[in-house]
Amino acid sequence: VVACLPKTEFQIRLDDPAYPKDLEVRAHLSGKMRLNYIKILPGDRVKVELNPYDLGRGRIIYRYRSPKGGI
Repeated sequence: VVACLPKTEFQIRLDDPAYPKDLEVRAHLSGKMRLNYIKILPGDRVKVELNPYDLGRGRIIYRYRSPKGGI
């Protein structure tokens, strides 16, 4: 996650080799993450589901745990 934007949207940089290097997309939280009050901060690593019609948009479906074991 690069930046937090208004209305629970985030700017995310992809590191998948299948996409161009440093591709950034805008993504919003999935419904389950909103219901469970999962917080996303800049620097977090997340799993994103891309929109097949617009590769610039996506949905955050999972937030990976930090390597230190903290929040």
